[in-house]
Amino acid sequence: MELTTVWFLIVGVLLVGYFILDGFDFGVGMALPFLGKDNVDRRVIINTIGPVWDLNETWLIVAGACLFAAFPEWYATMFSGFYLALLLILVALILRGVSFEFRHQGKGTQWTRWFDQFIFWGSLLPPLLWGTAFANLIQGVPIEPLEGGGWIFTGTLLTLLNPYGLLGGLTLLLLCFTHGLVFIALKTEGDIRVRARSLATKVGLVTLVVAAAFLVWTVVQHLGDENALLVIVLAGLAAVSLVAGILFNLRAREGWAFTFNTLTIAFALLAIFMALFPYVMISSTDPAYSMTIEGAASSQMTLELMTWVAVFTLPLVLAYQAWTYWVFRKRISRTHIPSDELVGAH
Repeated sequence: MELTTVWFLIVGVLLVGYFILDGFDFGVGMALPFLGKDNVDRRVIINTIGPVWDLNETWLIVAGACLFAAFPEWYATMFSGFYLALLLILVALILRGVSFEFRHQGKGTQWTRWFDQFIFWGSLLPPLLWGTAFANLIQGVPIEPLEGGGWIFTGTLLTLLNPYGLLGGLTLLLLCFTHGLVFIALKTEGDIRVRARSLATKVGLVTLVVAAAFLVWTVVQHLGDENALLVIVLAGLAAVSLVAGILFNLRAREGWAFTFNTLTIAFALLAIFMALFPYVMISSTDPAYSMTIEGAASSQMTLELMTWVAVFTLPLVLAYQAWTYWVFRKRISRTHIPSDELVGAH
């Protein structure tokens, strides 16, 4: 297997890891106004991800760095073309992170309410915009090659807001929402756990319908591709995993429900990457203008050096993250939140 293909897969795996881990963070943030009856409830909900949310976001930084180093043409074209959407994602992530740190500063009810709103919208916008961006990548965007080398995006933000793109955004949003609700049920005790599990079932059923529509649309678009069979298999596995997650959630088996939700996100995103392969950006202007993996990649020496770095560092990162989750594995309840003082997200 060529190193260009290896790094395409590595970038894909890093992004899958990001949306699995930060995905339930997004879902927890979106659940705040639905499950938080009072401030103690909201503090319990936030503390389910308090020790890990910032660690989960590092996967996006690593994925972006690998994309920049391994596929500079892809990075440059996508980040310049999707600039406004990516800026909105960045602003949303900043507001969400700031809110986790500052909502507990004790400045009054209005202060807390504002930061709760920032957490909600900062958790809702990223998966919506990321899903829209990924859907547009596999559907095709208006890009053209430049005379001096490279590609240029000739569309606007409105170009990305097409029916298929928005359906992709809604699908990822609902997947993350379901994922986060199951995580809350997995990490809490008492009434919050029961309400989170109940809401997860309802949202999961809506997600099943929306995700099925998106995956079927994706498969139909790529029936003639060389990877069509693999895309169909991955899409089918995503659907089966989502159904299994809903069924385990109904039986109050949150651990298994969370596992199958994780598999759903992984299979769905892998289906998207396989629908894209062997391109990194498909041109809707002219298929001949599409950006291939080889055309977007760095030099062989750069990829070799990056491979050795990844071999030595990635196991350490995975081991540290696994240890962190093991340390903070216990459930949280209202009794863990002192009533006479505000407790932060850590």
